[in-house]
Amino acid sequence: MTFHKYLADSKMFEYDKHYKECQQQNKPFIKSKINPVHGNYTVNVDLMSCNYVFSKPELNEIKQLIDNEKSFVNSNYSNLHYDYTIDEEVIWIDGVSIENMGFVCTSIYDLAQKFHD
Repeated sequence: MTFHKYLADSKMFEYDKHYKECQQQNKPFIKSKINPVHGNYTVNVDLMSCNYVFSKPELNEIKQLIDNEKSFVNSNYSNLHYDYTIDEEVIWIDGVSIENMGFVCTSIYDLAQKFHD
């Protein structure tokens, strides 16, 4: 069975199963779901499933990734609310474009693995 870097638009039991896999393999838990209010994605990253936190350099790279996506969304979608919170254990991004959701999730996962593998 292949480990998935993130899950998108899944059922709650699938998210639970993936979270347990992340715990067993010491990997970050990343999920995304369509926000019905605006039709773009909400992305959640949780490091509680693994034994590390994001460092300052990682947080800076992730913030740059988020800022780039925010610029893309603002230039391609009118009147879309884009918001995020970021700290060393949890990231929440609301308004990620359908076009870039996979890239954003994979980039955050790969960044975490680069610093913690």
